[in-house]
Amino acid sequence: MERLINIHIEKLPEGYYLATSDSIQGLIAQGRTIAETLEIARDVAKKLIEAQFDISNTQDIPEISESFDYPLVVGF
Repeated sequence: MERLINIHIEKLPEGYYLATSDSIQGLIAQGRTIAETLEIARDVAKKLIEAQFDISNTQDIPEISESFDYPLVVGF
């Protein structure tokens, strides 16, 4: 089962990236790159969902549909 959660990423003054989420209480992840931070956030989210929710409580987190929006950051 896949769920869609919103992640907020900000760059810290030290150069690291910090990911948090309003969708999953307690989700905090930090990495050296955005990709690393997202990978860590995905692992943390999975563990938090497994620990905090049973199957019936995951209704608050929307399922992945056939189409969805994804912000793409392009540097130039």
